Amino acid sequence: MTTDPNNPEVLTHVANVVEAAAIVDGLASHGIQASTTGSYTAGFQAEAPGTVQIIVKASHLDRAREALSELEREFSELDWSQIDVGKPDE
Repeated sequence: MTTDPNNPEVLTHVANVVEAAAIVDGLASHGIQASTTGSYTAGFQAEAPGTVQIIVKASHLDRAREALSELEREFSELDWSQIDVGKPDE
């Protein structure tokens, strides 16, 4: 039985929509289209908190895993003292 390369596959789960958006944007910069599911339930404060899933095509899953690892390395090496976040609103 052959698997359809366009079938959606879960790349990873994250805790919130902000993190999910950063990953989706990062994957896009690597030429990988991704989407999210679960964003409506991730913010609920319940005993079983939801997560946001990052979804990619089955044919892109291996590339997406490599890109995600690269994005995680880049983020961990970021020197936040060099980032200009602007002045706080008064």
